[in-house]
Amino acid sequence: MRVVFMGTPSFAVPSLQSLAAAFDVALVVTRPDAVRSRGKKLEPSPVKVAALELGLPVLEASRMTPEVLDELRAQNADVFCVAAYGCILPDEVLTMAPAGCVNVHASLLPRWRGAAPIQRSILAGDEETGVSIMRIGKGVDTGDYCAQASCSVAGKTADELTAELACLGGELLARVLPSIVDGTATWTVQDESLVTHAAKVSKAEMLLDPAASVRENVLRALASSDAAPARCMIAGKPARVLAAQPAPERAAATPGTFEIDGKRLYLAASDGVFEVTELKPDGKRAMDASAWAAGQREHAGIWERLA
Repeated sequence: MRVVFMGTPSFAVPSLQSLAAAFDVALVVTRPDAVRSRGKKLEPSPVKVAALELGLPVLEASRMTPEVLDELRAQNADVFCVAAYGCILPDEVLTMAPAGCVNVHASLLPRWRGAAPIQRSILAGDEETGVSIMRIGKGVDTGDYCAQASCSVAGKTADELTAELACLGGELLARVLPSIVDGTATWTVQDESLVTHAAKVSKAEMLLDPAASVRENVLRALASSDAAPARCMIAGKPARVLAAQPAPERAAATPGTFEIDGKRLYLAASDGVFEVTELKPDGKRAMDASAWAAGQREHAGIWERLA
């Protein structure tokens, strides 16, 4: 079976690896090298790095130009597989391979169609999420799906959940792809009455807030990412909260106050107290809350939502 794979971030790497282990991956298409960290140096996408390690040919493309379409057509692939490629595919690409174009989507469709399904599942407090192997159509994640696999959400950070779903998706894609190509896969039409939309998460909605509940603040910390971090002011200084958990054993305190108790950092919210276990003050390295607490003169004070 000849496969063309399209993907860019680390989420897509397990899918590529699973396909390469089982089938003939004729070509890997990924977004071009870009500035991906705080430095100014161009870096290859995680998928490009993985493809080169596997000895697979790579085509870098940010859009489907006539030249790219010619290259895709020349592969004579049985199916195109996509995982977080980051480029809108025209109808010509969707129908170029005999078995069409299938996508690894990080949710249990029809829940969480859209750009940020993993973060949205965390912010909503979902008990479970998963991956869907779906046909790519004209709408955003509206295609039929032929397979799903699930996992729990509770207590996992966005990075942890992304890594788990990436592996789950790669395994599922490789397992069901033969049935997709030979036409024996059973496809399920999405129930439009159950659709929820996973809009891109903004920086503003991720800000920690004393007026919000413990649950809301902890879920924001878990869903935090570099693009939309969970931030607040503690003792007059801005910081990113990297890890937090409810502290039901603590007595209620005035919302907007913090307390250091035995080098543990507690923040009071609208309905209780939560513990910050890891944070990154602006301009400093990430650190355990105990290390931060050791450097504080005052063991109680104010925390606030960033303006």
